[in-house]
Amino acid sequence: MFGRHAWGVRRTRAASARGRRTRAARLVLAVPLLAVALAGCGIRATEVPTDFGPAPSRVPCTLTAPDIGTQSSRGILVQVFLLCSSQLAPVDRTVRIGAGPADTDRVRGAQALLDELSEPPSDAEQQANYTTSVPDGLTVNGPNRGDPDDTLRLSTRPTDLSSYALAQIICTFSDSAAAADGAMVTLGGPGTDTPRRYECTEAVRSRPGTETPPQTETEGT
Repeated sequence: MFGRHAWGVRRTRAASARGRRTRAARLVLAVPLLAVALAGCGIRATEVPTDFGPAPSRVPCTLTAPDIGTQSSRGILVQVFLLCSSQLAPVDRTVRIGAGPADTDRVRGAQALLDELSEPPSDAEQQANYTTSVPDGLTVNGPNRGDPDDTLRLSTRPTDLSSYALAQIICTFSDSAAAADGAMVTLGGPGTDTPRRYECTEAVRSRPGTETPPQTETEGT
């Protein structure tokens, strides 16, 4: 209606404006009369406060778009999941992965992602209310003998991590080459416990504090 009848909208707004001016004029005349009437009854008129303080702050959970060219020149552009408003939110980072044997590429890449997750958010990220729950010093190794080839073993058992930290790791890994089997991530701890396959779902991204990532036990090789 507004797009098809632009002139009609303008006339309607003009009519509304005239109506408001008329009501405002009546109000200006009525206020002194009301004050006189109240004074005659022994009631002191008071002013109505109009300053209700600043508008409530908003949590943006958004960052200025990065300069892809500049970031790429500093390393490999990756995406990690941080926390914002109790949800997982993707953030672009750049990482450098040192040279090494080809069969360790996944492990070295996963370690680079872990390092980014445990790194305190930048000033811009903190201003946008981003945080992280991944502990500093967390490391990752490849599979033990008998583990599936895509297993990544953390220095802390996945069950010992907070629900937020585990969700950050699973969703970050699943969105990278660390997830060798589609979007599933195979994680284990430092011991001989059986690795499990974890999935990052929309529910996990929306409610990482309460939603348990879907998981299945692996059978080994």
